[in-house]
Amino acid sequence: MRSGFVSILGRPNAGKSTLINALVGEKVAIVTSKPQTTRSRIHGIVDIPAVKGKHHAAQIVFVDTPGVHKPGSMLDKRMMQEVHDALAQRDIVLLIIDATRRIEIDDPKSEDTFVFELIKKVDCPVFLIINKIDLVDREKLLPLIAQLSALYPFAEVFPISARKRDGLERLTEKLIEHLPEGQRYFPKDQFTDQPERFLVAELIRERILMETGEEVPYASAVVIERFEEPEPAKGDRLPLTRIAAAIYCERTGQKAILIGKGGSKLKSIGTSARKEIESLLGTRVFLELHVIVKENWRESQGFVEALDWRRQIAEMGEAQKQREEED
Repeated sequence: MRSGFVSILGRPNAGKSTLINALVGEKVAIVTSKPQTTRSRIHGIVDIPAVKGKHHAAQIVFVDTPGVHKPGSMLDKRMMQEVHDALAQRDIVLLIIDATRRIEIDDPKSEDTFVFELIKKVDCPVFLIINKIDLVDREKLLPLIAQLSALYPFAEVFPISARKRDGLERLTEKLIEHLPEGQRYFPKDQFTDQPERFLVAELIRERILMETGEEVPYASAVVIERFEEPEPAKGDRLPLTRIAAAIYCERTGQKAILIGKGGSKLKSIGTSARKEIESLLGTRVFLELHVIVKENWRESQGFVEALDWRRQIAEMGEAQKQREEED
């Protein structure tokens, strides 16, 4: 059997999250048209049976990362740390390029140059993934591939459309070919390592990104304050899960936008998010949202680090241990 970690790297809006969802076959990452939608490393796990004469059995752990950008705020720096952490633990890197966007590799200060400087520091196979080929004329692909291949000795080059799943089967086969022999990192039927609380927070944030504009999406964060186990159902009704979440923003004007006239925007965000959450959990959901202003939270190292679900889980475990010792 073959197994390993495959980190997906690229600039914002290159289609990383769409790709990982398509490869995994489940929604493990939220997807919007806004840059910097992904804020932390997200693992999507695929268990692939062997096909005689074609490829070995494999478990591939895909790692979606925040879009590579030059950091400004403390939040930006935390996001780029997530990128570096993903590159530190990987067997293969996928560099994903948006075929519809002009590559600014001649400018030493551009984010494209920044991306290529990152991959030059890794010592594993790097695949070049040209995404969104369904949106460009095919005769433009060969010059683009030639331009990028001259910048780095890629192990493989794959033109794909993540949205249409075009080219993904061949990509998966090549990944298996390059992965080392090993054992499963996760149980066979697990498709992500993210806890449900984090997935729920991300689904709420996705609706904020999609339903608000200007600075509001980037100044918003979601923290799950209460997540109760499903209540037993009566008759044919599904169990009920009660969830309370806080939406943080930085200014009172942003809070007013999030709430909307007569609470209309917050209600719309909650209704849309609840439907997605019910689909995820397989239960009915009672979702309670409220908005809190925390000025300049993106510059607060403590608050930004507290948003990390891995840290939240560790703190919850410590709190539970302390309660048990007190009892």
